[in-house]
Amino acid sequence: MRLNLKNCIVFFDLETTGINPNTDRIVELSYLKVYPNGNEEGKTLRVNPGIPIPPESTAIHHITDADVADCPTFKEIGKQLARDIEGCDLAGFNSNRYDIPLLAEEFLRHDIDFDMSKRKFVDVQVIFHKMEQRTLTAAYKFYCQKELIGAHGAEADTRATYEVLMAQLDRYPELKNDVAFLSEFSSHTRNVDFAGKIIYNSEGVEVFNFGKYKDQPVEDVLKKDMGYYGWMMNGDFSLHTKNVLTRIRLRALTK
Repeated sequence: MRLNLKNCIVFFDLETTGINPNTDRIVELSYLKVYPNGNEEGKTLRVNPGIPIPPESTAIHHITDADVADCPTFKEIGKQLARDIEGCDLAGFNSNRYDIPLLAEEFLRHDIDFDMSKRKFVDVQVIFHKMEQRTLTAAYKFYCQKELIGAHGAEADTRATYEVLMAQLDRYPELKNDVAFLSEFSSHTRNVDFAGKIIYNSEGVEVFNFGKYKDQPVEDVLKKDMGYYGWMMNGDFSLHTKNVLTRIRLRALTK
């Protein structure tokens, strides 16, 4: 089977210093770019995060400070990476909750122009959990009848994720071989920002999803309490959340 594509799709996986997009950094990135004609192009990069890698993270991905000491920083590779995946849809395993928010934060942190709003996201883990409730290692064994050698290495996980999706399409006739469908099917949030601080309500209006203004439209809150905007911009929120908030504010001002 060939994945039915209108655009190129990039399967990717990150190994990082931790799981907080606000503070943690990438130490390894691997991607597999699949073209509409079925051709594939892959790359794996080690990245110097600029901060120490905690022992508990090294215990998972086995990457140490010494391993990345002479590697380029994200600032040095980010622009080329953005060019490599420009115009592509994105796919991963638990990517909607983890890899995509962290990658977006790294791009924003280094002022690299990469618009996430124009692409579709396919989260293979969500499809898997909706269908079978397992982990990536179990998914690989279940769908592909293979043992996942090198689990928690970005390259092995990236290739396995791609193969699992192809096997899922073979196994479930109700899954359409269409990235738009898979993106919608593997999404389980109504988030406007990756952190979920702002979501769409049942009417498609952006509302706050936390704090004293929870469930209130963002535009209405900013009209009556501009100090709340300043509080969030100066607070411990992700750069992506702040960008979304600013975009909503500017849109309201031009109405």
